[in-house]
Amino acid sequence: MQLEIGKIYDGKVTGITNYGAFVEVPVEGGKPVTGMVHISEVANTYVNDIREFLTEGAEVKVKVMQVNEQGKVSMSIKKAMPEEKPQQRNQHKPAQRPRRPERERGIVWEPKPQKPQSEMTFEDMMSKFKQNSEERMCDIKRNTDRKNGSRRRSK
Repeated sequence: MQLEIGKIYDGKVTGITNYGAFVEVPVEGGKPVTGMVHISEVANTYVNDIREFLTEGAEVKVKVMQVNEQGKVSMSIKKAMPEEKPQQRNQHKPAQRPRRPERERGIVWEPKPQKPQSEMTFEDMMSKFKQNSEERMCDIKRNTDRKNGSRRRSK
């Protein structure tokens, strides 16, 4: 009997490489068939080191994905796992977002009240002039950077 594509089998890990694992699946009435599980088919998360997920001799469930002309069998462990929440996707109701909790309107940013110019000291006027000047210079630099692609090119 041969392996059926799309069917889930119980297998045993016989070897581990950097790019995947070899799994041996017993077949009724014949010798066991060995297939490969690519590292991307081991888990639903990113797998940097396959040895963190599998060990040699471990019993795993695998799904046969394909068998090519040379007889090489491709398998998947993550597709053999039961799917989570498949019922929600099949419903024809539109997905509803959970409502955000209402915030109080008390958290609103308001600018500092400006003193009238008649009440400002010389130091206050100088700090205001300096702040406005720095803001204008930043705007000018930002605009020239966009036009030139960079500030200045070295020659």
